[in-house]
Amino acid sequence: MRDISYRVALGGIVSALCLVTMFLAGVLPALYLLLPGIAGILLMIIAVEVNTGWAFLTYLAVSLLSVFVTFDKEAALIFIMFFGHYPILRFYIEKIPLRLLKLIIKLAIFNVCIIGYFYITVYFLGLDEMLEEFDDMGRYGAYIMLGISNLVFLVYDLDLDFMYKLYRKRLMPKFRKKR
Repeated sequence: MRDISYRVALGGIVSALCLVTMFLAGVLPALYLLLPGIAGILLMIIAVEVNTGWAFLTYLAVSLLSVFVTFDKEAALIFIMFFGHYPILRFYIEKIPLRLLKLIIKLAIFNVCIIGYFYITVYFLGLDEMLEEFDDMGRYGAYIMLGISNLVFLVYDLDLDFMYKLYRKRLMPKFRKKR
């Protein structure tokens, strides 16, 4: 019984923190990419403390609620399309022994998610300004932006690894003592 109540309580706390960060994306529009990334890092706590299945349930709850709570729908969409599920999927990807294969899978997931995000943003949300911005950059502007975003993704992946190790070594033992 205590285990279930601990899972529910932790899921509720992390969900609330994720929703606050997603809400702040509407208040601080300049951080519409950073704050969903932080919300995804918070979901990693559920995956570490409970399991990845529970983390996916929390991700689904936060995704659904962020669509209704967040003023910035682009931030909610990028959370749903990438930042929410990738930190959880990363636990499965890290089990692959070959580093090159891990990198290829990570980049493939990122590119599929980002291209999907782009098409949904342009064609379903009707933000045609993105297409006009790519036209201003020339023929290869979209490819250059995708390449730059892949480099930023690799930095984000390193940050996820750092945050995971920080949580496991420094923060988790402090929480375990109190339980």
